[in-house]
Amino acid sequence: MTQATPPEAPPADLKMQRSSRDAALVPAALERWLSTLLPSGAEPEVVLHSGIDSNGMSSETLVLDATWTEDGARTTHPMVARVAPAAQDFPVFPRYDLGHQFEVIRQVGELTDVPVPGVRWLDEAGEVLGTPSFLMDRVEGVVPPDVLPYPFGDNWLYDADRADQRRLQDATVDVLARLHAITDPLESFGYLAPEQVGETLLHRNLAKVRAWYDFAVRDLAPSPTAERALAWLEANIPSEAEQGEPVLCWGDARIGNVIYRDFEPVAVLDWEMVTLGPRALDVSWLLFAHQVFESIVGMLELPGMPHFLREEDVVATYAEKSGVQLGDLDWYHVYNGLMWCIVFMRTGARQVHFGEIEMPEDIESLFHCKPLVVSILERVGA
Repeated sequence: MTQATPPEAPPADLKMQRSSRDAALVPAALERWLSTLLPSGAEPEVVLHSGIDSNGMSSETLVLDATWTEDGARTTHPMVARVAPAAQDFPVFPRYDLGHQFEVIRQVGELTDVPVPGVRWLDEAGEVLGTPSFLMDRVEGVVPPDVLPYPFGDNWLYDADRADQRRLQDATVDVLARLHAITDPLESFGYLAPEQVGETLLHRNLAKVRAWYDFAVRDLAPSPTAERALAWLEANIPSEAEQGEPVLCWGDARIGNVIYRDFEPVAVLDWEMVTLGPRALDVSWLLFAHQVFESIVGMLELPGMPHFLREEDVVATYAEKSGVQLGDLDWYHVYNGLMWCIVFMRTGARQVHFGEIEMPEDIESLFHCKPLVVSILERVGA
């Protein structure tokens, strides 16, 4: 997930502390672990670079190079460690299943031609770094920035010509279509079904979001907007026929979670929100994430990118790529708007925890997506 820039006077460099982990201890810990995984005499060495500061607000992402001896020569392997946050660091989600993420990436790589990093090793017990983690290959390329958000301008995507922007857009929609084309997802990915009880997978996902909201409220205060959205969602959940057959949903389906080269995806990242459910969950998330940024630039009276990721274009491309025509997406926009509100509750609580901000009197002042969510709620009559 991503921390959007507040509409009031966005800073030139917005960085938020994610972890209290002592980075100086990480290389030695990883070297000890690798020495148990690699052949005798490999003598692994780890050089830790920075984490990814511009995008992502949930799991820790550590960029590193691991060098070891193989076939008589020292070889360097660019890698990334994905690490679950510690409980004391105010994690965004109540639970992180790194084992599920590792397995999903592995399976997607085997079952599809969707580009994903190669996964290497998993420490599900958290014995290496104190919390669960896994190592995967690092993929070179560029990512649309979240800080400052790409529609603010002065970045590679904003400055590209419209033909290349559209090529990136269509290629990203194609990624969703290919993921959703996986046959028998309930059999291959049944372990992803929410543990909550419900009539359909969508009911169960909504119950999981309610539990997540209850988790977030414990450290802050109730949100009238979030509770308004929850009430409307529970009263208006689409029928099973309207939902369609469930698919593997990437969950955090944003262009900020894709590495691109020449405007084509070369790595699909961030699988911590992966689930099973209607395909509209992913398509709506792709659209909503862009609209959050567009709503901010609109308030700042910046040009933005209103031509990019328009709903009618994305839905048409998705139908072309998948053969499935989606119906009305408003329910899913409210659902995803609610989740963005909860994310901002958790990242706000983390900022308070690390002393970056004072506890706000109005909890919803943390919601950079609030104007967009309210406008959708008004449109649906909630």
